[in-house]
Amino acid sequence: QVQFVESGGGFVQPGSSLTLSCAASEPVNRPHGMGWYRQVPGKDRELIAQISAFGSTNYFGPAKGRFFIVRDSDKNTVDLQMIGVIPEDTAAYYCNAGPQVGGKIQPHYTWGPGTQVTVSS
Repeated sequence: QVQFVESGGGFVQPGSSLTLSCAASEPVNRPHGMGWYRQVPGKDRELIAQISAFGSTNYFGPAKGRFFIVRDSDKNTVDLQMIGVIPEDTAAYYCNAGPQVGGKIQPHYTWGPGTQVTVSS
């Protein structure tokens, strides 16, 4: 079974930029795409960025124009570049992989521990 470990989160100020990284225990680039998700207490986990098995990317909600997903198939990693973070970006961030159905990656594997991003002055 594939395992994911997310890293790179922390306490940052609004306007800062940071990169989150997700390391997979084994290759997941084919046939699945990969996605970054975030979750805040009391709310459902939401998909914010994805990259297909063929490299096409999609962004959702407020991530559009500010976050960028980058995959390195050779290293079995996928990064989330976060630019100009705002307090509303505060959440636990997770990665996963799975088939793309209905335009969105369907998480197929066990969730990793996630990495917390807290945006505050």
